[in-house]
Amino acid sequence: MYDYLIVGAGLFGAVFACEAGRAGKRCLVIDKRPHVGGNIYTEEIVGINVHKYGAHIFHTSDKAVWDYMNSFAEFNRYTNSPVARYKDELYNLPFNMNTFHELWGVRTPEEAARMIEGQRLEALEEMRSRGVTEPGNLKEQALCLAGRDIYEKLIEGYTEKQWGRRASELPAFIIKRLPFRFTYDNNYFNDRYQGIPEGGYTGIIDKMLERTEVRLSTDFFRDREGLSELADKLVFTGMIDEFYDYRFGELEYRSLRFETEVLDTGNFQGNAVVNYTEYEVPYTRIIEHRHFEFFGSSSEAGPADRTVITKEYPAPFKRGEEPYYPVNDEANNGLYEKYRELAEREDRVIFGGRLSEYKYYDMHQVVRKALECVNREIR
Repeated sequence: MYDYLIVGAGLFGAVFACEAGRAGKRCLVIDKRPHVGGNIYTEEIVGINVHKYGAHIFHTSDKAVWDYMNSFAEFNRYTNSPVARYKDELYNLPFNMNTFHELWGVRTPEEAARMIEGQRLEALEEMRSRGVTEPGNLKEQALCLAGRDIYEKLIEGYTEKQWGRRASELPAFIIKRLPFRFTYDNNYFNDRYQGIPEGGYTGIIDKMLERTEVRLSTDFFRDREGLSELADKLVFTGMIDEFYDYRFGELEYRSLRFETEVLDTGNFQGNAVVNYTEYEVPYTRIIEHRHFEFFGSSSEAGPADRTVITKEYPAPFKRGEEPYYPVNDEANNGLYEKYRELAEREDRVIFGGRLSEYKYYDMHQVVRKALECVNREIR
């Protein structure tokens, strides 16, 4: 008999199992995929560690979480500095002085701020001319925050591909604010700590699960009753609406499709992440994995004449596919509240992770949530 059956061998489940095991508890971890790690799974292809389910850069200002993750692997000094491509134009992200100089030729923060404010006021005036006093959709919201140039080149097409809807059909709250940096700094994150584990994330998960029994290619819902009887308590990290057999209806998610290929070149795009912001390009970004872990032209960067890239395509979610992020609009959040109320009445089921809590978490937030959860449970 196990103390805990943990459904999902992703980051939340692995952290819970690790700490519960250290406290002397017996855990069984199951996952329907044939590997551990969930969406942070990495595997080696032609000597390069490949992020199989999209780019994952660990970043946090929480020193305790950073130290915890570094106890399982050494992290490199990778800094996320994506590039946006609009037609034949290239822009640095996040929006900073390099971006503004490429857009308008400005050189000082004062000039850049003046350009943004001028375009913002034009958008507000156009909206008021139609009798609209508050942004009613994402397009209006973004125009009022950033102006036409930034919106049309760097926001509109990318956002519409990501959500599968036109910006004028998306709720305004999706973009609550747009951070502008009036410095020549391409570091995407503001967090104090940032990097990628040397050797990939799978090694971290393997170490977390060293003292835990793991069964892969095991679908909880195919033998729910039998598996549940194996443990005193259940830790569930999957979709909460599926757990309750869609009692109140289906929550909405967005999915992703990945096309990974090996190319006969040592360096395809010169950067780990290049976003494609025009709507007509069907993918949102291309990831070149070798740039995540190595720097310069070191011989350690993998084969000199081959590289691995992944094209990332947003896709609608259907049952049986992988959900990647929730659609947190008013209707879905209201539906989730009904499921949350059911979950709070459970006495032997613990829900955790982005799918069970119907919330988009970064990795450091998942680790913190899992640690807090297991500490409450064990100690």
